[in-house]
Amino acid sequence: MTIQPTILRPVRPNAGVQAWYRKQLDAAIKEMQNSLVFWLKANYRAAGLADGLAQDDSPAMMMRKAMGKLAKRWQDKFDDIADSLGKRFADRALGNSDVSLRNAMEAAGATVKFTMTPEMNDVYQGCIGEQVGLIRSIASEHLADVQGLVMRSVQRGRDLGSLSKELEARYGVTKRRAALIARDQNNKATSAMQSARQQALGIKEGVWRHSGGGKVPRHSHVQASGKTFVLAKGMFIEDEWIMPGEKINCRCTWSPVIPGLD
Repeated sequence: MTIQPTILRPVRPNAGVQAWYRKQLDAAIKEMQNSLVFWLKANYRAAGLADGLAQDDSPAMMMRKAMGKLAKRWQDKFDDIADSLGKRFADRALGNSDVSLRNAMEAAGATVKFTMTPEMNDVYQGCIGEQVGLIRSIASEHLADVQGLVMRSVQRGRDLGSLSKELEARYGVTKRRAALIARDQNNKATSAMQSARQQALGIKEGVWRHSGGGKVPRHSHVQASGKTFVLAKGMFIEDEWIMPGEKINCRCTWSPVIPGLD
């Protein structure tokens, strides 16, 4: 008797995890921005720069020192939260994707018990490490750009109103980057963890599923939809082996294939 392979429904990135992660990043960024604006305005006024009149070196030195202290304080704070937030994100991404896989398998009549294999742990730890680096980079990039804005403002004798507008614009850039990180990392983490999880269960193949979303879909990913690939290798697309959800802004996923039996 031959049992045909069973194709499960895809395990998709959890929108709730993405929203939660973005909310956590936004809260930390907002707290940093409010502190920077408050203290930079105070120091700008104290240095006699509020009306854009001072042109000597003393105000510039004062603002450089003030910015240096603020940058260290907030980089240290982001470094501190990076480990815990990165782990919490990885835990949520893994937990929610495992629930989705378990439900899909039970719907197909299969009951499984998930364990933390060495391969699964490597992917999990790698996910945490990537989040730590990205969270720290949010602060480092924002602070470096703000420092540049402040010093250029001092050198050019701009008033406080002009600097405030530039700081607000930079805040928007950082928030958009955080939103991209939350979305993209949720896709990547789900893809990597589910590939390792499914392979540990003996699932070796998947059927590529294009998301159907996005304003400008990747033509190569649309063409890949419905094709079977090996989880250990991925799909060969545009001269490289990739997994669904691995490329930036890719929302594709796959249907796991439970092998048939003779």
